[in-house]
Amino acid sequence: MARPLRIEYADAVYYVTSRGSARADIFLTEADRQAFLDILASVVEKYNWLCHAYCLLDNRYHLIVETPHPNLSLGMRQLNGVYTQTFNRAHQRSGHVFQGRYKAILAEKGSRLLEFCRYVVKLPVQVGLVAKPEEWRWSSYTNTAWGVKVPAYLTVDWVLDQFAERRTTARQRYCQFVAEGLAGPVRPEKKPFSHIFLGSDAFAAGMRKYLEARQGMRNIPRAQRYPGRPPLSRLFTDIQAENRLQRNMRISEAHITYGYTLQEIADALNLHYSTVSKIAAAKRNK
Repeated sequence: MARPLRIEYADAVYYVTSRGSARADIFLTEADRQAFLDILASVVEKYNWLCHAYCLLDNRYHLIVETPHPNLSLGMRQLNGVYTQTFNRAHQRSGHVFQGRYKAILAEKGSRLLEFCRYVVKLPVQVGLVAKPEEWRWSSYTNTAWGVKVPAYLTVDWVLDQFAERRTTARQRYCQFVAEGLAGPVRPEKKPFSHIFLGSDAFAAGMRKYLEARQGMRNIPRAQRYPGRPPLSRLFTDIQAENRLQRNMRISEAHITYGYTLQEIADALNLHYSTVSKIAAAKRNK
């Protein structure tokens, strides 16, 4: 079975979800949930993501994330990979935690995305875990609705800006918006192509053209898949040979932000692949 298509570009927004292998629980304790959020925080910081909403259930999680750089796959690999290691170590087990790859739906910023932000935070009520969304600790609802202790990995501004400029008014309207959603269907009505992206008809048309252009993408040179990215020679042109800290930061930038492979970076710097791989791994694990 072919892997689902991944569409990545600067400032893309996604609804992301991943469930447990064989639908088993991926969170057994509160410590598991906190560990996941800690890892999410590190991913958001490292890859410069914006997380607009999230919810951790028992056997799956849901995120609404925006990627200023085309790096969703890189971040998700770290999020699910590091959590798998953490979960297995905590519970003295081995093997897969998640069922296959994550699911990501490309979204247009607008009313449809706002519906999915609501969908994410109302899930604990609609699956019977709690009676009210504010009773569930492991979602972005209370941070967005009340503005109390908003963690660094969560961005509430875009959601609240959809309701009013004044934050008090915006939060009141947000709470009303979520309450109204609880009376409706569990999930927003799907439109054509909703398994790949969601948004307006114009957005859908643009994405169809994008997908058509991507046919045969494997035959297109990697440099052309990231239009506007600087060549490696420019990224490393002002690096002093003895300044390893600066060099290592540029290696991370080339790999994470611009999508260069570790082998391409190694060749450009006349370094061994394993050296570049260790540098990149050290940056990911910080």
